[in-house]
Amino acid sequence: MVNLEPDSFEPDRPAATQSALIDKVAGLNARYRHHSATAVMQGALQDAGHIALVSSFGAESVVLLHMAAVIDPMVPVLFVDTELLFTETLVYQQEVSERLGLRNVQIVKAADIAAKDPYGALRFSDTDACCALRKTAPLQAALDGFDGWITGRKRFQAGSRAALDFFEVETTETGSTGRIKINPLAHWAPQDVRAYMDENRLPRHPLVAKGYPSIGCAPCTSPVAAGEDPRAGRWRDQTKEECGIHIVNGQFIRTGA
Repeated sequence: MVNLEPDSFEPDRPAATQSALIDKVAGLNARYRHHSATAVMQGALQDAGHIALVSSFGAESVVLLHMAAVIDPMVPVLFVDTELLFTETLVYQQEVSERLGLRNVQIVKAADIAAKDPYGALRFSDTDACCALRKTAPLQAALDGFDGWITGRKRFQAGSRAALDFFEVETTETGSTGRIKINPLAHWAPQDVRAYMDENRLPRHPLVAKGYPSIGCAPCTSPVAAGEDPRAGRWRDQTKEECGIHIVNGQFIRTGA
């Protein structure tokens, strides 16, 4: 398990390095624009530097995990345990890792939860701060030393992801560039995800059958009714769409204290 303090973020890159990173991302998007998700994953691992796969082991995570296992079972897989996850997610993480033969799964936890949220009540007063404490900050600390990371985001999931490309530059709240983010499934539709799972006989997260098409922390995730947006159960009745890990309007947002 990786147990990390939240403030050990990678320092801002020099302007020349930022420019080179932007050019590299543009080149990667041009090169892989018409390639498959598997090719994008392979290209990322070969051409984008030292890369980690960040996985929530949620409803659709097994697709990227399977692709990674086929390409290289030693790919670093970062799994953030917020200590508020469903028990089903924790069990699923262990079962999928073993079944796929993933040999480098790193469980990431924040080191300061006991000090900053000892009773688990922060989510009631400030969900953004809770996400920042338990998920965003420890993940960013765990990513220190990596040149980029692979996500399972897709365009259809939210309005903030409608223009998602295969490769993007992670931009900090100060405006400086950080790492490359790779989204191999950016252009996939829900039926593509289901077809890949069926064709490869991949195990489903047990909560999907109970009405949870998108799964986060247990207190902030509710079942979704037929006809609702798949992410309607995440932070229900709030304007919140993202936990803070991903970009909003082209900028990386690290919310909360």
